[in-house]
Amino acid sequence: MAMREHTSLATRCMVGSAVLALMVVTGSDGGGGGVKDGAGSTSCKPASGKVALDYWSWVPGMQKAVDLWNQQNPEIQVKLKTTPAGNAGTYQNLSNALKAGKAPDLGQIEYDSLASFRLKDGLRDIASCPGVKDSGQKFADWTWSQVQFGAGGRDGVWAVPQDTGPMALFYRKDVFDKLGLKAPTTWDEYAKDARRLKKAGKYITHFSQTDPNWFTGLLWQNKATMFERKGDSWKVTVDRPESRQVAEYWQKLIDDKLVATDLQGFSPALYKAWNDGEVVTWISAAWGYSTIRDNAKSTSGKWAVAPMPQWQPGEQQAGNWGGSTTAVLGGSKHPAEAAKFALWLNTDPKALEILNREGGLYPAAKAGASLPALKQPVDFYGKQKIFDVFAQASGNVDTNFTWGPTMTDTYRYLSDGTAGVIGGRTTLRDVLKETGSQSTESLRKQSLDVTG
Repeated sequence: MAMREHTSLATRCMVGSAVLALMVVTGSDGGGGGVKDGAGSTSCKPASGKVALDYWSWVPGMQKAVDLWNQQNPEIQVKLKTTPAGNAGTYQNLSNALKAGKAPDLGQIEYDSLASFRLKDGLRDIASCPGVKDSGQKFADWTWSQVQFGAGGRDGVWAVPQDTGPMALFYRKDVFDKLGLKAPTTWDEYAKDARRLKKAGKYITHFSQTDPNWFTGLLWQNKATMFERKGDSWKVTVDRPESRQVAEYWQKLIDDKLVATDLQGFSPALYKAWNDGEVVTWISAAWGYSTIRDNAKSTSGKWAVAPMPQWQPGEQQAGNWGGSTTAVLGGSKHPAEAAKFALWLNTDPKALEILNREGGLYPAAKAGASLPALKQPVDFYGKQKIFDVFAQASGNVDTNFTWGPTMTDTYRYLSDGTAGVIGGRTTLRDVLKETGSQSTESLRKQSLDVTG
């Protein structure tokens, strides 16, 4: 999920952990709307009678949305199970449930984990379910591409987008104003500002070893796709020219001691640095607005939001950090009804309002940009309408970015390598090369077809 109201939840959702032991699952016939053709089946016939669906999610307040659905749909009742965030337990529990043939009908799965589930037959292809194919236009283009695993829909539809994490620049406007600085529009300007701020006794930002998915968002902005896929064949492209440009840029900031390297993301030490004015920007996702608001309360009214700095003047590219989907899982006996609920949950105006208000989600649905809460000035940010910036960013996220099927491994390699960078034992450029080699080996260990 994204736009989290609780920092602990943000931390759990953002940090990758152990490798998922996802098992092959075949479909089962449960009668009524049952599907007999396996998890990847294109069959999606509605049931003839009442249906009960199980749904696992970690979004705060999700029960209120489910209650609204159940009131409006007596023939299709949904039972919610609140679970830990994905890598904090839900994914492993889903893996075990799939293996035992006891998985729920629906589950919350982040974009970067969809490929893992799909390749092990953990997802249903819901492209043929009523209303699904016609719903692509209702979502931000890049999110629909993510659930198709490529443009053109040749791979079916494997989930319904729920929320996103379009990235922008949070910055201390009071500090910038005092030093006669404006929000940087390019990365060159950002580096110059970093030097000016260092002379004033401040760091422009922190560089954390525990947020490899944050660094991935920076790569994404520069169109540095980490994996390429043709059919079921994979190629690891972590170490590519666009990635090297990002790595060399941040390596220079680290070497020149222009960024704080002793602060980890979502930590009390980082929050203190924000409150004390020691660290004065954060390149983060839409959900980050509440992380700063809730943990740097003494700075209310002093922050503002601007688009991400660009590699070339005049460009409009944004990265993404975070976001989830609602997926119909392998073994579901009622994919048509499950898909219907997933579409409603992530497109209905009332459902979107509940998930935004209660769970802090920044919706993937285009209609979400019209939510009243996202149109209002935000007091903490000097009454700026900050979500206008994120709405623009969402439209500037590269739709061709591809997640690999073993992203938890790749994140771990990036994180371990970054620790060496901060310790002065290696460089980000070398980390990319090593992560690419390790990720290729990880794919091969999963018996996947790897090229290059």
